Amino acid sequence: MVLKYLIEKEFKQMRRNPIIPRLILVFPCMMMILMPWAANLEIKYNNLAVVDLDHSALSRRLVEKVASTDYFNLVENAPDYGRALESVERGEADVILEIPRDFAKSLGTGRLVELQISANSINGTKGGLGSSYLSTVVNDFVNQELGGTGMARLSVLNLYNPHLNYKVFMVPALLIMMLTLLCGFLPALNIVSEKEVGTIEQLNVTPLNKFVFILAKLVPYWIVGLVVLSIGLVLSAVLYGIVPSGSLWLIYFFSCIYILTMSGFGLIISNYSATMQQAMFVMFFFLMVFILMSGLFTPVRSMPDWAQWIAAFNPLTYFIQVMRMIFLKGCGLTDLWPQFGKMLCFMSVFAGVAVWSYRKTNA
Repeated sequence: MVLKYLIEKEFKQMRRNPIIPRLILVFPCMMMILMPWAANLEIKYNNLAVVDLDHSALSRRLVEKVASTDYFNLVENAPDYGRALESVERGEADVILEIPRDFAKSLGTGRLVELQISANSINGTKGGLGSSYLSTVVNDFVNQELGGTGMARLSVLNLYNPHLNYKVFMVPALLIMMLTLLCGFLPALNIVSEKEVGTIEQLNVTPLNKFVFILAKLVPYWIVGLVVLSIGLVLSAVLYGIVPSGSLWLIYFFSCIYILTMSGFGLIISNYSATMQQAMFVMFFFLMVFILMSGLFTPVRSMPDWAQWIAAFNPLTYFIQVMRMIFLKGCGLTDLWPQFGKMLCFMSVFAGVAVWSYRKTNA
């Protein structure tokens, strides 16, 4: 009888909270209907830069063949390899196809010709599959055009992650996951826990400014996040031998902005939540969307257009770009101005809404 009463009480408490029943319905629908289309491992729309040193009709047909597939988007016909590599460093190109001089003549006479594919392998899966797709297209073209009589050998160069080491791709992602979960969940449970135990009422009767109150809530998680980041960087160096190629201080600088962003978002949820259970459900809902729609595990360019629009309004998207560009490519602040501006906007909006949404009279 006691067990039955307790079970009934829990269901009644869940029904009284209008948020939880909605989340129970919306969350599985979103995960099962939307996510399989958005978070997929199929690599599409690699941005391709071509270095055509042959300038023959055959080489032009090869470029047209590659560009006509669903897997590549031709963004540049570079005059030399150095110019194409600059496009990769700026993030404008993912793969480089270099066609050598005398390409058509060599294939026509049956001589061996070597083409070079250079793939940006910061994302090891994307780099490996992109170069594999391009190799398949080139080989099919040679067989179709020349009836299999020509011989083409492809040499593949994986930039920034030459051996396609999965740990090199995953370590920055794990650091981001730790900061996201820690600096998102803990603040989300902070104010609402004080509401439940009643200590918030003692603060509400004081003349404490709400800006100071929210700032006092943000600073501890800001410090905790930096400590966790430091521990993660030390472990990545000691256990895996992976250290940032760029400035360590730049990583801390952008991490400070991101920690305040996620902490502010967590406090917004805490301000509007009546119970810890509600805050946990809401935060889990948003974090799943942030993580799966950010490019943390699957490339954003491979998502459909509507999913890319969602990713554009996701603060995690830009922090992932920053971490990988600094960690693997060694980029400096001049290369990260677009991400810096967007992350600063997210931080200002979330922190501002956290201050505005806190109401002493409604606590």
